[in-house]
Amino acid sequence: MVFNPLILAASALIPLVVGFVWYNPKVLGNAWMEASDMTEEKMKGANMAVIFGLTFVFSFLLAFALNGMVNHVNGFASMMLENADPNAADFFKEGVEKYGNSYRTFKHGVLHGVLGGIALALPILGVNALFERKGFKYIAINVGFWVVCMALMGGIICQFS
Repeated sequence: MVFNPLILAASALIPLVVGFVWYNPKVLGNAWMEASDMTEEKMKGANMAVIFGLTFVFSFLLAFALNGMVNHVNGFASMMLENADPNAADFFKEGVEKYGNSYRTFKHGVLHGVLGGIALALPILGVNALFERKGFKYIAINVGFWVVCMALMGGIICQFS
């Protein structure tokens, strides 16, 4: 698997940066506060160092998962591991040299990030929102945020890994 911890760490900063803009009161912050029943009073007293630190850790885990989604060499490697042919290692090496960088673009990573956001973030956040009795606006704001984050993260991971 292609794994670059520095790229994953850089992409893990994206939710912090996008969140600063997305949840700003001048963008969607007020709508999110209303949809989530959040108040200024509830927000006071939060330990922001812990919140931002854990956000980075969780985002790094997400970047690690996205790495497997946006870099296609993993499927090829899996196919080779299942092959008992003694020449499989040579075939794998030749295949990676020839095709390993195919689809290694920002655009391709964005595509997989968006698909991942729709296939993963939407169901997870949607189910939680249903049980929390939150409305469509709440789901749309939060899922939209994660689709944008995963798109940018996927793009950076795919382009630079």
